[in-house]
Amino acid sequence: MSVLDQVNGPSDLRALGPDELVRLCGEIREFLIRKVSATGGHLGPNLGVVELTIALHRVFDSPRDPIVFDTGHQSYVHKIVTGRREQFDGLRTRGGLSGYPCRAESDHDVVESSHATSSLSYADGLAKAYSLRGETDRTVVAVIGDGAMTGGMAWEALNNIAAGKDRPMVIVVNDNGRSYSPTIGGLAERLGVLRLQPAYEKAMDHTKRTLGARKDVVGKAVYSILHGIKTGLKDVVSPQELFADLGLKYMGPVDGHNLAATEAALRLAKDFGGPVVVHVVTRKGMGYVHAENNVADLMHATGVIDPDTGRPLSESSAVDWTSVFSAELCEIGAERDDVVAITAAMAGPTGLTAFGERFPDRMFDVGIAEQHAVASAAGLALGGMHPVVAVYSTFLNRAFDQLLMDVALLGQPVTLVLDRSGVTGPDGASHNGMWDLSLTGIVPGVRVAAPRDAETLRAELREAVEVTDGPTVVRFPKGSVGEPVPALETSTDGVDRVHGSGDADVLVVAVGSMVAPSLAAARELETAGVAVDVVDPRWVYPVPHSVVDSARGRQLVVTVEDNGLHGGVGSAVSASLERAGVRVDRLALGIPQEFLDHASRGEILADAGLTAEGIARGIRQRLGDRVES
Repeated sequence: MSVLDQVNGPSDLRALGPDELVRLCGEIREFLIRKVSATGGHLGPNLGVVELTIALHRVFDSPRDPIVFDTGHQSYVHKIVTGRREQFDGLRTRGGLSGYPCRAESDHDVVESSHATSSLSYADGLAKAYSLRGETDRTVVAVIGDGAMTGGMAWEALNNIAAGKDRPMVIVVNDNGRSYSPTIGGLAERLGVLRLQPAYEKAMDHTKRTLGARKDVVGKAVYSILHGIKTGLKDVVSPQELFADLGLKYMGPVDGHNLAATEAALRLAKDFGGPVVVHVVTRKGMGYVHAENNVADLMHATGVIDPDTGRPLSESSAVDWTSVFSAELCEIGAERDDVVAITAAMAGPTGLTAFGERFPDRMFDVGIAEQHAVASAAGLALGGMHPVVAVYSTFLNRAFDQLLMDVALLGQPVTLVLDRSGVTGPDGASHNGMWDLSLTGIVPGVRVAAPRDAETLRAELREAVEVTDGPTVVRFPKGSVGEPVPALETSTDGVDRVHGSGDADVLVVAVGSMVAPSLAAARELETAGVAVDVVDPRWVYPVPHSVVDSARGRQLVVTVEDNGLHGGVGSAVSASLERAGVRVDRLALGIPQEFLDHASRGEILADAGLTAEGIARGIRQRLGDRVES
């Protein structure tokens, strides 16, 4: 029997001897490679935290001592050792394991938001709660990567954590020098210095032991002088004072792949009884040569691959939305030297890597700091540049205040490009981009584009960067672009009619990627005798006047969007019709206003009725089921 087969919970880890623990680490890595290769998921981060996770569960009594993972990319090992090993065949699929911590799965999963930098705030609140309840024997553990430490929210939390001198908390900084790409900025540089300085601490410890053994006054005096010198030197060569100056005890750096050393450091930290930072150095992708040699992101996230070669089992020839955006932005950058790009630690995933390679002086990686990204973009715009900020749609949530108050209020020309808008699927509730049309729709003066194909993406991006008096947004979904959808007619304000004669009883206003299924639904309905016009507004905010004018005299106006129904395009179109006095029956189709469980994108869209069949069915039902199925 393998050692892994004997581990069904954290208590089983504590019964293992040193040799068994070494074997277990190897078996867990083999398990991860085999299982994640078959389903896809976050492979590199989990390979890097095997020893760290085992040490955490040997030292702390989860869930009584809650372990809060920042983001949660690295939670697979935690799931394995907390009794969920047998469920990994269904990782990130409907009804299977979530790719992130999930409270519904286990009491060991304390939180499940997979947006970075929040772990320390959760931990601060938990520690305060335990203190108020008199539960002083509980230690809160937060595991945060050096990449997440580039986010301002982490430092806001540290500022408060340091004030709780008697609240037991262990902050594990899992330092692998990466987020998706190498961690950037001043903090990264200081942590990098400390990784290279362990010999310094060893030398000082040796001096302390040698002089401490001498009981005479000379020995004590010399040690006192050396201690003063050490404190001064730390400010120069070591970033541990970064934490100490906040009043936090610092330990490290610790080799995160040395299980005994990591466990010993964690035990000391637990015994301290107050907030302690344990700096653990790990290697992302550890133990899998194909991950270790992956220059781009050390296999941070992977699709289905051959575990022996690390290569995808199927190569898609379809062009994806991100690639189209990336190529067009490079073309724009070559034509205009005022266009700059900003990424929040995700240049590769958002398509900005190519721009950065061609125009390195005009590409800025701000770390995992979306708020700063947008506010900094406002400053760039004030200085005469036109910034393009590319983020996943779900991460715009964090920068809403900056979009509203720092960009829109000042009327600054900043373009936000929202990748993974709408339904993303396997990454679950926190990653679906179903909020952006609701959020951007309330921003005064914003213009929002939703391209339906590659050509409209290229055109709308160019139109966006031509705007000089306020913010623009270009949103598109995850995945391949699909076939081009030509316009039959374009109104004077840019609305494309893509289907129908222009005077049908039913008008469908389709947003972005919802144009294709809306076209298919229209054709299906026409076989049953229902005439349908389909229009693509291209720029959904503000609602084009021609959409309102076209709605007059219709039997039914339908909006179709891959956004939450509350406050989306459907709401905006209805409000515009009301203001114009257009009395017509309306139907809004979109995503239910609820957190959606992880599943494939197709499954979630089908559940929401956003397939051709679902759209046609919704229209038939609204027309009173007078149409034969």
